[in-house]
Amino acid sequence: MRALTKSDKIAVPVIISLSILVPLIVLVLMLLPERYNIFGIQSGTFPLFHAVLNGSTAVLLVFGYFFMTIKEYRLHRNIMITAFSLSAVFLISYVLSKISNDPVPYGGEGIMRYIYFFILISHIVLSAIIVPLVLFTMYRGLTGEYLKHARIARWTFPIWFYVAVTGVLVYIFMLPYY
Repeated sequence: MRALTKSDKIAVPVIISLSILVPLIVLVLMLLPERYNIFGIQSGTFPLFHAVLNGSTAVLLVFGYFFMTIKEYRLHRNIMITAFSLSAVFLISYVLSKISNDPVPYGGEGIMRYIYFFILISHIVLSAIIVPLVLFTMYRGLTGEYLKHARIARWTFPIWFYVAVTGVLVYIFMLPYY
């Protein structure tokens, strides 16, 4: 096993810490007994914004993958940084929405209820898993460790894409109930 580089000694603990803290913060906020609508925003506003961010991220991920396959690495990097930025905006907005608005229960019935909860649960679980994957993938790419970047990106891309697409699907399922 190789020794950690100077930058790894800082980045790896930061990535691990964020990977633990982000899901914990979201979980705690979801369980808040009281909401504080800081901005006075209606409950349906955040979900639409989140769906737009998730959908845009999914499109950017496909473009990023495409540019990587045709060896347009500068475009790949820029698109992936943009996708990461949209995901960061989503995360901040999602945290604010959990502070501001009560959860809205899903009202569907029958087979649609099972489909919704399968999509929702897989989305939530993979959302927690994607945090360290994206952070390590971005870190390895931006530090020029392209072999490591490519190895982890093989896992990151499909999971991140799934999370982005299912984020939009959750919104579509929930649309009648906002």
